[in-house]
Amino acid sequence: MSALTDTLRTFVADSDREEADRCAMLRLADELDEPLSRGEAAAHFTASAFVVDPSGERVCLVAHAKLGRLLQPGGHIEHTDLSLEAAALREAQEETALELSFHSLAPRPFDLDVHEIPDRPGEPRHWHLDVRYLLVGSGEPCSGASWYELGSAGDESVARLAAKARALRAGSPQAG
Repeated sequence: MSALTDTLRTFVADSDREEADRCAMLRLADELDEPLSRGEAAAHFTASAFVVDPSGERVCLVAHAKLGRLLQPGGHIEHTDLSLEAAALREAQEETALELSFHSLAPRPFDLDVHEIPDRPGEPRHWHLDVRYLLVGSGEPCSGASWYELGSAGDESVARLAAKARALRAGSPQAG
């Protein structure tokens, strides 16, 4: 688990909330028997990708069927994923069908977020410890995913990611 804890220890949060999430993630990475396993009923790590187009002006969001919200692509870490980065890339490819690469200037990870998943039939309420990466995507997304103007769609969490992507774009001539 040292790769996970090393990632969390070296991450530099940009807000009090993100720092609180980072500290909670570090604690849970140590306390949970299998922090990367979906089998951890109370909380487990997930990986997601905030996918911007090469200009950094649009974001590809996915209509999440179970939660009924527009979100960045992402999900559970599989045993075949070699890293959190690999899980985020795999999830983004599966959910968008875009050509993807990691943003050349973004820190890895780009963002950390702890959020509650409400109970649903067959799945109790639990927490996702989401490690997020900034990717650049091109092409036409598959069904269920669409391009949106950066900052125009999604919930508060997506808006925070959009603000971070916009700030990164402002400091660099290109997004990719």
